[in-house]
Amino acid sequence: MNPNPYQRQYPRRTAFIIAEYTTTKGTRQDVIKNIGAGGLFVRAWKKMEVGQAISLKFPLLNFEQTIQVTGTVSRIEPMGFAVTFNNPIEGLICKEGHFPEIVHEGDR
Repeated sequence: MNPNPYQRQYPRRTAFIIAEYTTTKGTRQDVIKNIGAGGLFVRAWKKMEVGQAISLKFPLLNFEQTIQVTGTVSRIEPMGFAVTFNNPIEGLICKEGHFPEIVHEGDR
C-alpha cells in the first residue's frame, strides 16, 4: 500500500486516447490525457464526484486490443477527472525505468 495517498504508485505518460466510460449516470466518450499502470486522467466537461465508481474501455497497445478497467474517480479538476484503477494494468508497469509503448498519434 502506498503510504502517501496523494502520491502515485506508478508513473504516468502523456496520451491522447479516446475512451468510453460508464458510471451510474450513463456512458460517455472523452479523451485520456495521461495514463499509467495505476490510473489515468480524462479531459471531460461532465461533472463527476470523487469516490464515484467508473468502468472504462479504450485501445492501448494496438487497435486490435481493447482494455477494460474499473476504478474510482479520485480527483476532480475544472478540465476533467482522475481515476485510480481497482487493479493495475500489468502491460503499463515500468520495467527497468522504461515506460511501455502505448498507442501513438502516428499509429492512428
